[in-house]
Amino acid sequence: MFQTIRLKPLAVSIGIALLAGALGALLGGGNNLDGITSPWFMPPAVVFPIVWTILYVLMGIAAYLVYDSGSPQRKEALQVYVLQLVVNSLWSLFFFRLHWFLFSFLWILFLIVLVCITIYQFNQIDKKAGYLLLPYLIWLLFAAILAFSVYRLN
Repeated sequence: MFQTIRLKPLAVSIGIALLAGALGALLGGGNNLDGITSPWFMPPAVVFPIVWTILYVLMGIAAYLVYDSGSPQRKEALQVYVLQLVVNSLWSLFFFRLHWFLFSFLWILFLIVLVCITIYQFNQIDKKAGYLLLPYLIWLLFAAILAFSVYRLN
């Protein structure tokens, strides 16, 4: 009934997700929006690293469940997962460093599509893995609204 948790692959999986987040933060250059008009519903800056850390840990756990499943579909699912991690990391560069707000909005829509594909593929392999990515999808939908609002205001 209970699955044995293999700590090393779990730690590696969470570490990969957190490294993707750190890469995004580096590319974003400190999430600088000085002089940029933000929408009234923009959360305080302190919220973002907390939420993203939680989301990356959940992503890592989900990826571990798929990796550890032994499913023949896990390779393809994990490839899409890694692709969405890369797309996610690059978004910070476009939005925060380059201030390409319209492009960033379109890029996050692309990311949302990739995450939906990842959720579908993970769900086919391990339902828990698919469910663990739902908070990420919800946050991305909110982030897309924020990105579009920043584009419109600037």
